[in-house]
Amino acid sequence: MPTQWKRSPEELHKTYIANTEAFYRTAGRGLAEQMDAFCTDCAMGLFARSASLTEEHAEAVNQLYSKGRPKPTWLLWALAAEVGKKSAFLPPLFFWSLTEQDARRGTDSSRVFIRMLTNILLCLAAVDDDVTYAEAEYITECADKLAALCDSAGVKKGKPGLRAADFVTSAQPSFLEKNPPQTAASGGAEPAQKAGGQTAGQEPARPSLEELMAQLDGLVGLEQVKKDVKSMMNLVKVRQLRKQAELPVPPLSLHMVFLGNPGTGKTTVARLIGGLYAAIGALSKGQLIEVDRSGLVAGYVGQTAIKTQEVIASALGGVLFIDEAYSLASGGENDFGREAIETILKAMEDHRDELVVIAAGYTGPMEKFLSSNPGLESRFNKYFFFEDYNGGELNAIFHMQCKSNGYELDDEAEAYSAEFFNALYEGRDENFGNGRDVRNQFEDMVIRQANRVAAMEAPTKEDLVRFTKADFLEQADGQGG
Repeated sequence: MPTQWKRSPEELHKTYIANTEAFYRTAGRGLAEQMDAFCTDCAMGLFARSASLTEEHAEAVNQLYSKGRPKPTWLLWALAAEVGKKSAFLPPLFFWSLTEQDARRGTDSSRVFIRMLTNILLCLAAVDDDVTYAEAEYITECADKLAALCDSAGVKKGKPGLRAADFVTSAQPSFLEKNPPQTAASGGAEPAQKAGGQTAGQEPARPSLEELMAQLDGLVGLEQVKKDVKSMMNLVKVRQLRKQAELPVPPLSLHMVFLGNPGTGKTTVARLIGGLYAAIGALSKGQLIEVDRSGLVAGYVGQTAIKTQEVIASALGGVLFIDEAYSLASGGENDFGREAIETILKAMEDHRDELVVIAAGYTGPMEKFLSSNPGLESRFNKYFFFEDYNGGELNAIFHMQCKSNGYELDDEAEAYSAEFFNALYEGRDENFGNGRDVRNQFEDMVIRQANRVAAMEAPTKEDLVRFTKADFLEQADGQGG
């Protein structure tokens, strides 16, 4: 039976553009690359449930590109090889941020996204003029998982989307049922190659070990942390070499605790560690997934484990960074944070070669957190201490921000800068934000400089890029002399 969702390649591209442009108006065009990759991945999962694969399917995937992005060049044989590797649907990382934004603002853009994705997937399912039960089940699974994230985040309800099951035209077996994937043991072929020698579906090249180490060395301060990270890298590298030489490899926990105040570079170092572990083969991907209590704990019984498991699934192959981890143990015995802790501990055991967990926070509360559960103390046995930046280091961070954003300091501002950040460090209190305070100061100065330059009759290029001593001072924003 023909389906009403059949589209020509040109019409399919127009449908994709119309839906993605609506999404970018809410979330920003910077997500175009992630959006295209996500929809392509969904198409692969969907086509695994199709009755067959044809040139129409390959041409459909080639229509999944946003404005200004390169058009894909999938061939049928490469598509078939990639479809054979697809597993369960996982929500994209940008969707988590979208649900949290909706919950804060009282909007429902994430639910609109689900309806748009359903429309795109129905068009993709119908490229062969047939929507199977298996395809409808996959589309429903995608929508249900995304809707569950909306519910757990507290996003307001929106109008219901289409039910994919209402558009089924046949119940033919899926492509994977007809063509079970071959393994290396059964004599399967090597992974398909794209034109130019790139493996189908292959991710862009990751930074090399040398590049990542250079980034680590380039961080301001943190000298002891850098030494500790390098020591860890050496330990893991030698462990990998022992594996290759078929020598005994003692158990090694890669999980870590980052102790220190906010703004001391913990997230930056965690991201570098993920990349470094991937570069030496200890992790398959090396991505960093950053969450806090709100990203793990739900408001109803039984939902926290589901929410936490979804986060863990997105972190497999990389690093799960839990900021202010002590907040998970801050409630009583019936607090849902305890459920998140137990779920994370189980994942650390079940995925010991696929997941690195870094728990971060203030020193005192983190010590209490680790002692709250015997499993935490046994699994987190590596501690990194992030000291506050001193005045000279704060000044160096400020100058790096100036340089990267195209600003310069005149001679008087240059001399005052060192004095300013030394005073900031010496006068710090419990609310001291380290690098965050530097960033806030830089942003304030950009505003003050803009107000000052805007009042000039004919500002020069030098005026546009130069900070003066006045830009450091609050009265320079037009409230005084």
